[in-house]
Amino acid sequence: MKNKWQNATRCIHYGENRKEPYYSITTPIVNSAPFVFSSSKDLLDYVTGKSSRTQPEYGRMGNPTIKSVQEKLAKLEEGEKGLLFASGMCAITTALLVLLKKNDHIIITNDSYRRTRDFVEDFLPKFGIKSTVTELSTSAVRKAIRKTTKIIFSESPTNPYLRILSLKEIADIGKKNNIITIVDNTFATPINQKPLQYGLDIVIHSATKYLGGHNDLIAGVLIGPKELVQPIEEMLMTIGGICDPNTSYLLERGLKTLDLRVRKHNESAQKIAQFLENHSKISKVFYPGLKSHPDYEIAKQQMKGFGGVVSFLIKSDLKGGMKFIDRLSIPQIAPSFGGAETLIEQPVLMSFMDLPKKEREKRGMSDNLIRLSVGLEDCDDIIKDLQKSLNKL
Repeated sequence: MKNKWQNATRCIHYGENRKEPYYSITTPIVNSAPFVFSSSKDLLDYVTGKSSRTQPEYGRMGNPTIKSVQEKLAKLEEGEKGLLFASGMCAITTALLVLLKKNDHIIITNDSYRRTRDFVEDFLPKFGIKSTVTELSTSAVRKAIRKTTKIIFSESPTNPYLRILSLKEIADIGKKNNIITIVDNTFATPINQKPLQYGLDIVIHSATKYLGGHNDLIAGVLIGPKELVQPIEEMLMTIGGICDPNTSYLLERGLKTLDLRVRKHNESAQKIAQFLENHSKISKVFYPGLKSHPDYEIAKQQMKGFGGVVSFLIKSDLKGGMKFIDRLSIPQIAPSFGGAETLIEQPVLMSFMDLPKKEREKRGMSDNLIRLSVGLEDCDDIIKDLQKSLNKL
């Protein structure tokens, strides 16, 4: 029966243990660092594999609250094993450190999150690991492959231009060339897209965003086959970038409404994207649910919904964008996305102001680029707010 459950049911029931010891409808927060043994014989049986006990002796190696959420997330993405991390970046960096070695080569697409690119381009070379940044297309990825290529890494949708990669084509490239394929699925969520179904090896999320859904936690998740995830889990125990039980509890709470929330995000963002595309003060809108988007056909084939983030270019400059944002009442100026509150930012100001203008432009960070993370407010209220401010540009 469980294999036939839909996303909404999986979000609520997978991973839950409602029997011993408390029969609680919600998974208890187990705030314990060490875990005790009843006797030295009990300990001996555990370390020699003769015990049925599954709880490790120390919280860095495992925790019942964390385990529950890991199982739920693995089932949502239809993967074998899931791992929780202290953040999405911790999930990415730990995985790359485990899966790459000296003289290996990694391909990363150019519209990836800045901190991910920084780690690949600036940090990994210290270990003798080479990288190539490519355009987001299967042809560009294919051309960048070397004999030493071990990983292809991309986001889909990407940040902030919401470009879409053909997951099946990338998976096929990986399999034909014995390359591990990793996709950051944060913008899509497993409600809109399941990369592992297309043959990708590993899927990663910043659980801070849609999975948590309330702008009140920081966590990351990695899901994939046991043979790939197991060594990453062992490194996680060593590095120590674990998620804590309280955060795991908040994440599990958020996951129970994930399907409902994402549907609302999808619906509202689509309407807002269409409104913006038809406004005279907007020069271009980036949203995969619009026919004008360069990857619309791919998105339509592999996504059930197009997410809650809309990026757009206003017909103004940096200061004009600042004034436009400051006149808004509902969207709050903040990074991140996927929460109940609508957030807005100018990527140049929020994340790229430390770079020279030429470098910003090289990365596609225009001064007039705005990123809107649509929340759960009434969609008409958001549109009226945007309309009012746009009319004053």
